Amino acid sequence: MSTSVQQRGTAYDPSRIRHPHFRGLVTDAASAVDQIADGDTVAISGFASAGTPKAFAPALAERIRSVRAAGGRLSVNLLTGASVASEAEAMLAEVDGIALRMPYQSEPTARGKINSGEMDYVDVHLSHVAQQVWQGHYGDVDVAVVEVAAITEDGKLVPAMSVGNNKTWLDVADKVILEVNSWIPDGVEGMHDIYYGTALPPQRRPIMLSRADDRIGQPLLEVDPAKVVAVVPTDQRDSASALTKPDAVSEAIAGHVLEFFHHEVAGGRMPAGSLLPLQAGIGNVANAVLAGLAAGSFSDLTCYSEVIQDSMLQLIRQGTVAHASATALALSEDGLTELVDNFELYRDHITLRPQEISNHPEIVRRLGIVGMNGMLEADVYGNVNSTHVGGTRIMNGIGGSGDFTRNGYVSMFLSPSTAKNGAVSAIVPMVPHVDHTEHDVQVIVTEHGLADLRALSPRKRSRLIVDRCADPAFRPLLHEYLDRAEARPDAGNTPHILEDAFSFHARLAATGSMLG
Repeated sequence: MSTSVQQRGTAYDPSRIRHPHFRGLVTDAASAVDQIADGDTVAISGFASAGTPKAFAPALAERIRSVRAAGGRLSVNLLTGASVASEAEAMLAEVDGIALRMPYQSEPTARGKINSGEMDYVDVHLSHVAQQVWQGHYGDVDVAVVEVAAITEDGKLVPAMSVGNNKTWLDVADKVILEVNSWIPDGVEGMHDIYYGTALPPQRRPIMLSRADDRIGQPLLEVDPAKVVAVVPTDQRDSASALTKPDAVSEAIAGHVLEFFHHEVAGGRMPAGSLLPLQAGIGNVANAVLAGLAAGSFSDLTCYSEVIQDSMLQLIRQGTVAHASATALALSEDGLTELVDNFELYRDHITLRPQEISNHPEIVRRLGIVGMNGMLEADVYGNVNSTHVGGTRIMNGIGGSGDFTRNGYVSMFLSPSTAKNGAVSAIVPMVPHVDHTEHDVQVIVTEHGLADLRALSPRKRSRLIVDRCADPAFRPLLHEYLDRAEARPDAGNTPHILEDAFSFHARLAATGSMLG
């Protein structure tokens, strides 16, 4: 460990800032955020809490309070990779420091302000974010704040525990603030694959990635030194993701998914043993499904996903997963400790990429990804609501689920059959908000069973979803709705009763239960 040195009163590890120009820019976060003005568009690193700048949010929140106390105004448009560390987002939301948020969030204070109309929110497919920013839809990016592990002798940047949109932020921002975090293991250098071959039409070329472990880029990020206005040293652990141990419901869902994999192998639709590259969304259910693979007969598996969760580390350690590609590490406290303590083991089996590559439709289609994502609810025909409670109140966002659902080889949605102690059904007559249409959703799974919707007409899909996936308490109501809808003279191909289609949600609003 190198001895720390001082620059402008700020201590830093010179082995982490190895270029003299950047050493001359070392300062503290309070001074760095003076670069941010009211109305600025600020793009920060961070994806599923990993790689969120550690000093930026507290410093900016304090500056906002000071400006407001003096009678001034200060808020920003905040762009990220996906969700960021909850404490960072909360600090800025609590002081009304975010005017617009894009593309994904999962923090209660920000969510409340979005749903009350106090904060604008743009919910975007994660693979589309970089392209939309390059197209100029969000105006100029005034300031980028990006966490890195180190700055090399030639001014390149060693990425942190997530990549997200950092390449794009560094390329497009007018000014750049770098946070250099000494907590990140030295061995992280070389784990990343940063692809610089993307372009807007008509200059696009094929992206030559055909295996999850392919490398098509370079290990380091690049930045124009003239744009860097501050370098802020930090030494702080990433925030942990909140994961709980699998319960009986999530284990039952995992069991149905594993049985489905065996069925696909038997049908010749997936290779025996290695299957096809897996994608799993964030959360306890997806984590349980991956954990279930540890006890299965599969081997030499690969993952091509957005995030790597705790169960993926377990699968790598025991040799079940040969390689995992993602844009971020979304780990619990135990998972972070496991990763850091055994970094040399994991670094050879993990590749972190920009999210425009980890979620790229071209690559998802070519690799034949098996996508497994969560949902709030599905209707009897297979339309899925992933984002809006009651059709109006945002929960988190679509994230990357659309990238993998529309373009994957198999698209699966997983959920407990009920919520709120059985008062809310995950299967309803019609979803009040649609994120994934019946044309993209192939498989729905709850603890009660799995509905394979492929090659089924709407009428056959509806009965299968109710019989296999709905909670038994709700099945009579759902079948009664379908019976009445199908009996109408104008039933059509997809029978509905428009005046009753949202009856489950109406009962919930009136009585607190979809059962009435």
